[in-house]
Amino acid sequence: MSAKIKYAYLRHNTWIYRRTYPKPLQPVLGSALKRSLRTSDARTAQSRVKDLNATYDRIVMEAENQLKEANQEPSDRLDVTLPRFKRLRLIGEQEVGALASTYLAAAYQRLRPGSYKSVRFAMELLSSHLGAQKIGELSPSTGREVLALIGQLSPNIRKYAEAQGQSLSQLAELSQTLEGISLTPQTQRRIWEQMSAFLDWCVEQGESDTNPWEKLKVNAPPEPDPHRVLTDKQVVILLAEKDRALHGALLFGLLTGLRSGEICGLMAEDVTQKGNLGWFVMVRPNAVRLLKSKAAEREVPLHPVLEQYLDGSYGRQGRLFPSLSVDRVVKSYAKLRSLHPELSGTVFHSTRKWFVTQCERTGVPEHFTAALVGHQSARSQNRLTYGLYSAGINDEQKREIIDQLRLPVEVSP
Repeated sequence: MSAKIKYAYLRHNTWIYRRTYPKPLQPVLGSALKRSLRTSDARTAQSRVKDLNATYDRIVMEAENQLKEANQEPSDRLDVTLPRFKRLRLIGEQEVGALASTYLAAAYQRLRPGSYKSVRFAMELLSSHLGAQKIGELSPSTGREVLALIGQLSPNIRKYAEAQGQSLSQLAELSQTLEGISLTPQTQRRIWEQMSAFLDWCVEQGESDTNPWEKLKVNAPPEPDPHRVLTDKQVVILLAEKDRALHGALLFGLLTGLRSGEICGLMAEDVTQKGNLGWFVMVRPNAVRLLKSKAAEREVPLHPVLEQYLDGSYGRQGRLFPSLSVDRVVKSYAKLRSLHPELSGTVFHSTRKWFVTQCERTGVPEHFTAALVGHQSARSQNRLTYGLYSAGINDEQKREIIDQLRLPVEVSP
């Protein structure tokens, strides 16, 4: 025999709340307040009935007050919100695919496009392999299986038509068939950490008791394969090409050490003059792009070559490079690399490495260079004395460093 609850009854194993409105108010409010309590448990239903009784009293009170004040029918809107109840479910019963979709929707709101794309790829791999499995059924053995499959993926697997719509296990098999090479340990570790972060989120949301993959990790040591630093000969080749899209960006990269994204987002109003110290460019977040870190926000003096290049642009408004994007920078540099085999192994970011190399060769202290390129200061081992107490180098010191830089003599003015 089921329990008895005032204003509630059990139907199809779900408690339903129903309470009739006073007759004078029924023409405007309807006959009764009726809501599903979304539970089959009598104690939970009794607690939710108390909430709805309080809501019922507020509805009746506001409707009566409107009738008294206006001496007419109340308006079609009452300032009362009905409580919403979620159906009870056991921890671990949600499917991985459904939770991954919810996780991605939240990630889309907080991440930049590039970071979100990386997280989405990791979630797609996980959902394709374990999407129909309940989150509570995941175990260290399934984690080791996923980890092994990630280790078999090739770097270019997403570019093949045969890979579209395939699961993680199918992608791993295709990778070995088509290329026979695998992702670097760094990339494997990034994908795995994103999957593990998703499981941590499931724990925070109450969908799982623990992260069963918490102790698993990629054991392979990192394989650093850094892009080369540009030589003076390569700098001459790049600037002599006078590429229509990339020439200005190359000059900025070589003579300020700015990243490609920072260059693409430069605005005309970011270029300011500081008396006899000349022109400076302010690197700061704007509507076009954000910055990589807090340390990336900085002011850098413009080299005389850049001042000459920007001659006549100081008073205008808008972007300095309106047609330039990071994607176009990457593709334009790849085109130059295909035209000149001597540039093999370099990327646009190599211009920033050339800038740092020139600073080192002219005797600039490392923490001075860090301030110019937007790195977290390496001024002391524990980052305490200079990191917390110093205001950093001043504009005169920055100007002195920049003025020491020299492009190769073979570069035409």
